[in-house]
Amino acid sequence: MRSIHKRAVLYLRVSTEEQLDNFSLATQENICRKEADKRGYSIEKIFKEEGKSAKTIAGRPTLIKLLEYCRKNKRRIGALIVYRLDRLSRQTGDYLAIRKKLTDIGITIISTAEPTGESPTEKLIETILAGFAQLDNDIRAERSRNGMYTRFMSGLPNGNPPPGYLMVNGYVVKDVNIFDQLKKAWDIMATGTKSSREMAEILDSYRLKSGKTGRIYKFTKKNIFRIFRNKYYMGVIVSKTYQKEVLAQHVPMVSKELFDKVQEIVDGRNHNKAEIVLRNRNNEDFPLRRFVKCKKCNLAFSGSWSRGRGGRYAYYHCRARCKNANVKIMDMHTSFTKLLKAKVVAQEYTAFYMSFFESMYEKRLTRIKQKQIRTASQIHKLRDLRQTLIEKNLSGIYSDADFKEQLGLIEEQLQNMAIISKEASLNKYAKDNAKAYIEKIVTDLPKAYEACDIRQKRTLISLLFPRGLIWNYPGLTVRNENSS
Repeated sequence: MRSIHKRAVLYLRVSTEEQLDNFSLATQENICRKEADKRGYSIEKIFKEEGKSAKTIAGRPTLIKLLEYCRKNKRRIGALIVYRLDRLSRQTGDYLAIRKKLTDIGITIISTAEPTGESPTEKLIETILAGFAQLDNDIRAERSRNGMYTRFMSGLPNGNPPPGYLMVNGYVVKDVNIFDQLKKAWDIMATGTKSSREMAEILDSYRLKSGKTGRIYKFTKKNIFRIFRNKYYMGVIVSKTYQKEVLAQHVPMVSKELFDKVQEIVDGRNHNKAEIVLRNRNNEDFPLRRFVKCKKCNLAFSGSWSRGRGGRYAYYHCRARCKNANVKIMDMHTSFTKLLKAKVVAQEYTAFYMSFFESMYEKRLTRIKQKQIRTASQIHKLRDLRQTLIEKNLSGIYSDADFKEQLGLIEEQLQNMAIISKEASLNKYAKDNAKAYIEKIVTDLPKAYEACDIRQKRTLISLLFPRGLIWNYPGLTVRNENSS
């Protein structure tokens, strides 16, 4: 049996949030030295770890060096002295693993503030104390999570705001150094004349500096895309953690209308998006695309514009590019109008349309009711936000200028919500009048067709000619079941 070595190492740790006198490294060292003298130990080496949390062992290089030092010098070291057991770890499992590692090489853990030792009772007390440390840690974490959730639901971010905003005393305010320039960039992007790369070059040319750090922002195509996708700029905070969106307390940089317009432009440049396919399919110039098939090859017609000496000309053409398969758009549409005039809507079809209308009307009523509920909730949130804004202004958090600007935006949103609520009135929709109007237009299909937008036109074509149409060179005919 080897002799007990009267040499010890000290481990001192303080986290960032524990910068108090009774937790300082100097205080811990002083108390640990006294405990070493009291027990007759000479101090071999002192390990200090500052600004590190004890939630996990990872990220604590000094603790790892300590364990390695003890392993290599196990014949010379008899004890590890700490101010408290939670200096080693605030996780029960991690503490017990550290204790076992040291015990296996003959090193005892000594706490200056708690009973420690090798007897069964002392081991039990150590385990209980380690459990209390983890309990305290878990309670703090839970409070932190609850606080972060409450903060998010009140419209305040839990992280740093994007360029254009600053965090001041826990609240988001405009970064006056760059706010107006970024707002101008949104207006430029909304014109649809600039690519993401060009917008990055424009913003780089402004040499925008953060009002907090003074650093110059570097804009690339990638982070420009993130900026113009961020709902934060229209006053909405999005959380992936909570899977929610809430109305923010900061001053929006852009309106919802401008934000939506920019999204359409960005989507139009992203060729991996399914919306591009839908947009092309619903090209207003070529409503008959994919409905009409070529008599020669049985492939669907597409449509495109070509340039000639006299200008630009629109054509339908089969995708196989059959010979003489280019059809002038006027010829195709004139032939289709003749089909509509010849189309007699049977009584059962009229009944079907009326049934379809009844169904759509009920769905519309349901959407209106849901819209009224959402609008009422939004008005309630805006009024609460207005009251919070007034309180912050009175407490000096927001200046009078910021207060007036944000209050004006809230009042404007309240007015818009009131208008939306009024427009969503159920009394506005007269069911009998609408049915009479539908019955009237069903009897005049060409007129009804021309009054539709592109999506409605394609829906009407699908209903009237479910099997599609054939271009017979010249002229359109209805495709029947025997068509190849």
